Amino acid sequence: MAKVKPVRVGIDAANLRGGGGVTHLVELLRHAQPVKYGIEQVVLWGGEKTLSVIDEQHWLIKRNPLMLDKGLLYRTLWQRFYLSQAARDEGCDVLFVPGGSYAGNFHPVVTMSQNLLPFDMRELQRYGWTLFALKLLLLRMTQSRSFQEAVGGIFLTQYAQDVVVNVTGQLGAQASIIPHGLNQRFNSEPKLQQAMADYDDAHPYHVLYVSIIDCYKHQWHVVEAVAKLRKQGFPVILDLVGPAYPPALQQLSVMIAREDPERQWVHYHGAIEFDALHHYYMQADLGLFASSCENMPNILLETMAAGLPIACSKRGPMPEMLGEAGIYFDPEQPEDIARALRELMDAPSLRAKLAHASYTLSQQYSWQRCADETFDFIAAVMQENRGTIDV
Repeated sequence: MAKVKPVRVGIDAANLRGGGGVTHLVELLRHAQPVKYGIEQVVLWGGEKTLSVIDEQHWLIKRNPLMLDKGLLYRTLWQRFYLSQAARDEGCDVLFVPGGSYAGNFHPVVTMSQNLLPFDMRELQRYGWTLFALKLLLLRMTQSRSFQEAVGGIFLTQYAQDVVVNVTGQLGAQASIIPHGLNQRFNSEPKLQQAMADYDDAHPYHVLYVSIIDCYKHQWHVVEAVAKLRKQGFPVILDLVGPAYPPALQQLSVMIAREDPERQWVHYHGAIEFDALHHYYMQADLGLFASSCENMPNILLETMAAGLPIACSKRGPMPEMLGEAGIYFDPEQPEDIARALRELMDAPSLRAKLAHASYTLSQQYSWQRCADETFDFIAAVMQENRGTIDV
């Protein structure tokens, strides 16, 4: 009787060093049940720091080649010249590359898109002639090749798939849309919405924007928008949370110095530990997201789950995620950002309606679902490419 032979999956985490990529991997493996899909073992290659945050599992083997704790050049060389043989030595039947770039000769490979910056030329131009821009262009080349040669490609949103296909042309891979999950710590039932008359300088209205300070995040436009509202008499305070890309932080600092030189209403909190982040959502009255380039922003999903009314950029996949549960704006137009904020602040009933709607939408996202769909897709693509084996 023919039956499906169990498979061994390799995962290349060589270039997953932090941020959303590591979060995705941690949660994916934490909730994974690979045996359900005929997968007997998972072999994971990564740097020591990345492997240290991955939960131990009886089916998981961690490998830490010395080159993966060195710089980008060493990691790239290891992936190009050593990973394929390492996967063969481990008896892997398929290689999963969540970082999106693979330059080796192992087959078959399932890849994944988690960074759209390399595929958006308008956003790339914001970085000028810098080493960072060059890195993004190289990623564009390597990831395009990976998607063309892989047997399977995972995308977080339909928008992300469309952007990548627009650059690469027809994919050589089967594609699947598998969104991120949501950490339950962010779940908070929407609070009672108060009229703006209930707020004053002693009890201000808190607008929260969580994100890295970067060229495509437009925090300086948000500061200018909130300044307009304060000049109109709205007792609003802006809380900015996230690490910073230095040139963008400089641009933000110039805007803050112009609009709030005494730092009375703009509060930049810097990078916050993930375990403490939900406290900032709990203290906020309104969530704002002003990015112009995203794949699937976890931050927007967290803001939805926190039960906050949301003013959101109309670009990228944001409307796909938030639907009709937010008020949209052009992130490069401070007047339009101010208009969206004012529309929400002027209408507590609208705030309440949208907060409940976005909270409800957020509950469809789970890491268990993400893990199940990911391993199901990997196993299905693998079996289709090698056929059923008599054992």
